[in-house]
Amino acid sequence: MKIRNPLNRIRTTILAVMFSGAACLAETPPLNVLLFTADDLHRDSLGCYGSPVEDITPHLDRFAREGMRFDNAHVNTAICEPSRKILASGLYGFNSGSMGFMKVREDVPTIHEVLGEAGYLTGVIGKLRHSTPKVSYEWDYAYGRSDMGDGRNPTIYYERSKAFFEMCKEAGKPFYFMANSEDPHLPWYDPEVGPVRGAEAPSRLYSPDEFPVPDHLPDIPGVRKALAHYYNSTKRMDDTFGKVMQALDESGMRENTLIVYLSDNGIATPFSKCNTYLASTRTPFLVQWPGVVKPGAINDSLIASVDFAPTILEALGLPALPRVDGRSLVSLLKDPSRDSGESFVFTQVDSKVDGAAIPMRCVQNKKFGYIYNMWHRDDYYYRNNNEVDVMRAMEEAAESDPALKARIMQYRYRSLEELYDLENDPGCLVNLAESPEYRSIIESMRGKMEDTMDRTGDPLLNAFRNRHDARVIEDEFNRVYPNRNKVVKKKEWERF
Repeated sequence: MKIRNPLNRIRTTILAVMFSGAACLAETPPLNVLLFTADDLHRDSLGCYGSPVEDITPHLDRFAREGMRFDNAHVNTAICEPSRKILASGLYGFNSGSMGFMKVREDVPTIHEVLGEAGYLTGVIGKLRHSTPKVSYEWDYAYGRSDMGDGRNPTIYYERSKAFFEMCKEAGKPFYFMANSEDPHLPWYDPEVGPVRGAEAPSRLYSPDEFPVPDHLPDIPGVRKALAHYYNSTKRMDDTFGKVMQALDESGMRENTLIVYLSDNGIATPFSKCNTYLASTRTPFLVQWPGVVKPGAINDSLIASVDFAPTILEALGLPALPRVDGRSLVSLLKDPSRDSGESFVFTQVDSKVDGAAIPMRCVQNKKFGYIYNMWHRDDYYYRNNNEVDVMRAMEEAAESDPALKARIMQYRYRSLEELYDLENDPGCLVNLAESPEYRSIIESMRGKMEDTMDRTGDPLLNAFRNRHDARVIEDEFNRVYPNRNKVVKKKEWERF
């Protein structure tokens, strides 16, 4: 197998391990890895995570029953491409070089290269650009969005998956396979429009009265109408997952394949995607590992997507990456009664799809979430590219609803610091940062934030330590995000 810019030190180590264990490998085929990702999925939309929506995710619910479910999993960055770069590198974006829609630095090893050097064939279907870790990286098998029926055609996912599995069998090599659904990314499936660009219709459609509205959104008719289309797309995502699993079953290799399922970030609405709220980063995280993971296992530990790469490499018995910000979850997979030992997760956003730098940092445990918004200034407001039907419905309703207007203003302008009681306020509706009774909590969370930023080499550490000094903040912003200061000025948004 040819990999550009091979990592010589890692190659030498891996080859030594492979030769020393050749006899064992001859008897026991290497473990395959299949990673399936959804795009912009709200965790609580899945039946296995408590969704009451009828028949919404039967394939994933079955997968969860036959495998292991993590109930407190997070992605470390709630934006599609930087989220996938964390999966590839085991590093936070500011350590891998992917602080937004950017590739991992060429000098940073990734799981793809390690597996390629170990003899694995690597394949990807859907989200090709976002899933390719480096400019120099070449997959053995790759089909992008346009080749996959806009990334929303379950039949094509079945056909491409089956072809890749056959390719691996013919080559006699194990595989690392990323199957990435475009669903339920916008545009959501509108039955009045129908399938577009080669997509298929979902196997079931939903009406606005068939689901609960997520905690972070208002329950108003316009939001419900938009979310009905979201649930249509969620259903099609589950259809796609089922077809990929069918192809794997038919290949005869499922019993020797470790399968991981998660979403790259939360739903594409205000207070979710491209932010650091609970709805932004909380993800479904499901695992099947035949002979190791017990069916129906559940783990309540705080884990994160940065743990993916070290977990996979340990599970395969391969050398660890030279540096990671995550840690292996293999011990939890083998014994779900264990706890990860982590008391909080660290999540971050640096820049979004239009290049605007909107630096945010968050530390959260199961009880509280603390957010630092470095970008906060009174003469700027936050806007994201997912502001379509949901935000439009919110703005129209806010014309006669002062509480909803205040909620939108909270989203637009934020505060320098935010603190939420995640147990009692999972929608993050009430900012407690200025509440005297929570002073000790916020001080404790500030301490965790600073310690974590210091330990991980976060370039925003000095800004956080001087968060009330506007001059320092301006200097640090220009240093860390040169030529990326594109947040929109207040005068350009005059709706309220």
